[in-house]
Amino acid sequence: MRHAARNAGATLGAVGVAMAARRAWQSPTVWVVRMTGTSISAPDAAGWVTDFLNAAYFARNPQLRDVEDLRVAFAILTTRWQRLGHRRLHAPDVAAFHRAFGRERFLDGSRTPRGTLDRDQLFAGSERLLGSWFPEAWGDGERRAHGIVFQTREERDAYRPELRLRHAKLGEPTPPERPSREQVWHTYEPVPVTSCDGVAGALSRPERWPDFGTDIGRFTAVRSRGLAGQTFEIEVITALTPRTPAVVRGYVTATTLLTRAEHAEQLDAYVAQLNDRMVRLGRDQPPPVPDDAHAVLALELTTHEGHFMGRGVNRLLLYERDGRAYLRAAGTWDDMPLTLEGAYRSAGRQAQEAFWGNGREDSSMLVQIALATGSR
Repeated sequence: MRHAARNAGATLGAVGVAMAARRAWQSPTVWVVRMTGTSISAPDAAGWVTDFLNAAYFARNPQLRDVEDLRVAFAILTTRWQRLGHRRLHAPDVAAFHRAFGRERFLDGSRTPRGTLDRDQLFAGSERLLGSWFPEAWGDGERRAHGIVFQTREERDAYRPELRLRHAKLGEPTPPERPSREQVWHTYEPVPVTSCDGVAGALSRPERWPDFGTDIGRFTAVRSRGLAGQTFEIEVITALTPRTPAVVRGYVTATTLLTRAEHAEQLDAYVAQLNDRMVRLGRDQPPPVPDDAHAVLALELTTHEGHFMGRGVNRLLLYERDGRAYLRAAGTWDDMPLTLEGAYRSAGRQAQEAFWGNGREDSSMLVQIALATGSR
C-alpha cells in the first residue's frame, strides 16, 4: 500500500510539474521567446541570416540605404526556401550563400565597403544562387507574390501560402479582453495618398503585401484567400544595435473588412462607433476618421496568441476629405504583462509610431503603400 501510495504521489507530482511547465510555456513572455526568428529559417540559421540582411541594408551607410534592397534580400531568402522544397533554412545553408555572395561582399571593395551588398551585387549573387532568371522575374509584378520570386506564373499559381504554417506558432486569436476603459486607444498620423481606389486595390491583394515591407517589418499572407479572413505572418525587425537586427514574428487575422462599395451603412456605423470610443477612451486622441471625411474602407487586424504586442486590434482606415485621400492606422490593445511592459515602453511605442505613422519613409508601412501605388 505504501509503495502504491508513493507511486501515486510520484505520478501526481509529475502531472503537476507537467501542468506547471505547460502553463509556463504558454505564458506571454515564453510565447514571445518562441516567436523569435521566422517560419522559413530555423534558429541555427539566425546568425548568417542576420548577417545577410546586414550586408543588404543595416550595415550600409544610412545615406546609401534603400529599403527596396532589404525587400530584395528577404525575397532571396524566401525564394531559396521555396526552391528547397519549403524546408527551413539551417546553418549549413550559409555555404551556398557564401559561394553566391562572398565575392561581392569581401573581394570587391571598389563598389561598396567590404561586407556590404548593393542592389546590383544582390542580383548578381541571386543569379548564382537561384538562376539567371531571378532579376528579370523580380521586376515582373506577376511573378512576385508572398515574398517569393517565381520563375514562371504557373509556378506562382501552384504555390500554396499555407506551407509557411508548417513551422508557425499560430495560436488562438487574442482581441483585447479588458474593459474598454482599461485598454489603450491610439491613432497615428494619416498618410496622404493619391487614389483611394489604387490603395484599396493594392490592399485587396494580400499576396503582394511583402512589397510594402519596411526596415521595421513586413506582412506575409499565409492563407489561399483574399483579404477578408486572411492571416498574416508579421516579421518585425528589432535592431538590438544599429548593425545587429533580430527578427521576431507574430500573426494577425483580418477579422473585419468593410468597403464603401459593399457595406456602406455598416462602414458608416463602424466609423461612428470607433470615432466615439477613440475620443472618449483614448488619451487626447483625435477621431481616426475626421467628422467631415468620407470613409472608403475599414480593415481590422486581430492579434493571435504570442504576438509581441499582446492582445490587440489594429485598424487600417481609408478615407477622403476635402478632395484628398488618406490612409490611417488606429490601434486598441490591452496593457501588456509587466514582463513586457518595460521593453515596450522603451522601444516598442517608438517603433510602432514609425511603422504605422507618417514619419521616415523607409520605416512606415503606410508610406510604402502610398509609394507602391504611386500615391506619394
